[in-house]
Amino acid sequence: MSVLPLVFTSGWASGINAYAVVLLLGAFGATGLTDEVPASLQRTDVLVVAGVLFLCEAVADKIPYVDSVWDSVHTVIRPIAGAVVAALLAGESGSLPQLAAAAVGGSTALMSHLVKAGTRMAVNSSPEPFSNVVVSIAEDLGVAGIVTFAIFHPVVAAAIAGTLLVLGIVVVAFLASRIRRYLRRRAQRREEKRLAGAGSHWPAE
Repeated sequence: MSVLPLVFTSGWASGINAYAVVLLLGAFGATGLTDEVPASLQRTDVLVVAGVLFLCEAVADKIPYVDSVWDSVHTVIRPIAGAVVAALLAGESGSLPQLAAAAVGGSTALMSHLVKAGTRMAVNSSPEPFSNVVVSIAEDLGVAGIVTFAIFHPVVAAAIAGTLLVLGIVVVAFLASRIRRYLRRRAQRREEKRLAGAGSHWPAE
């Protein structure tokens, strides 16, 4: 499959920011920069919705703890988006290559999403907002740069995406203690809220 490198790259990028991937690919197709993008991704309504959701993610992704809640919600959305984009790029509805592309795109998106979510948990173990903003901007620029590069040099871009995915897994493993610290804090906050809620229902003496 000649489109497989682009499928892999779009899957990796979808796990980080699926809306940016749809927006970029649709814009590249609509402007005639590539013939690889199907017409369904170039539709005006698709681009408008992707643009609005991208702006929502751009804000939520830079706020401590809100970014992790956003990631939790997108644990299902990003892999599905990666699979759908990959299937559309492969074409030939219902064909074996399309199903294989969907599997590659969806599984790659899931792995990169887990790397992103784990990294954000580690960042949120230190609640100052500056690191969240820096990491978010780096992710957005990385997705934009690699997806754009993949349009013109798909094989090289796929190699870069694969390298970043492996490095991300290594980083998450290295940050495991910080991730556990974040999860403990979140569990503690939930317990405190539960106890506070239970206390508010106790009868006054």
